[in-house]
Amino acid sequence: MSSEQYPKVYLYRRIVQAKMFIDRHYAEEIDLENISDEAYFSKFHFIRLFKSIYGKTPQKYLQAVRIEKAQLLLKGETTVSDACFAVGFQSLTTFSGLFKKIVGEAPSSFAARHKATQEQIRKSPLTFIPRCYAYQHGWLENSNNEEPNV
Repeated sequence: MSSEQYPKVYLYRRIVQAKMFIDRHYAEEIDLENISDEAYFSKFHFIRLFKSIYGKTPQKYLQAVRIEKAQLLLKGETTVSDACFAVGFQSLTTFSGLFKKIVGEAPSSFAARHKATQEQIRKSPLTFIPRCYAYQHGWLENSNNEEPNV
């Protein structure tokens, strides 16, 4: 490895280390100071490097990770407020607004839609399988879109 490449690899590793810090500690009360300290950079230099590598600022990345984890919780039996605080938000209003901005719907609507889909899958699983696949495996006895007789 040439001496010119070494500093780039070293810098990249430090940024990846900071990203992994976010991934591990997203639910905690972390801020830019904590994250940049993990990479041993000044805040402003760190923001520039992080954004050049990941395409978003560390704060935006932290928000995206938290919302992604909240989506997983909301797909389970977790309430909106429990999901909010479990992923590290301090305010339900902030969480709901950011969730809607990123996901495109309110967290309560997201959870309700997911629960309704799960109920539909439970009641009629073959409607969620492509007909050609179901037909190929002998799951369809009827030519219409009805459930096969079991």
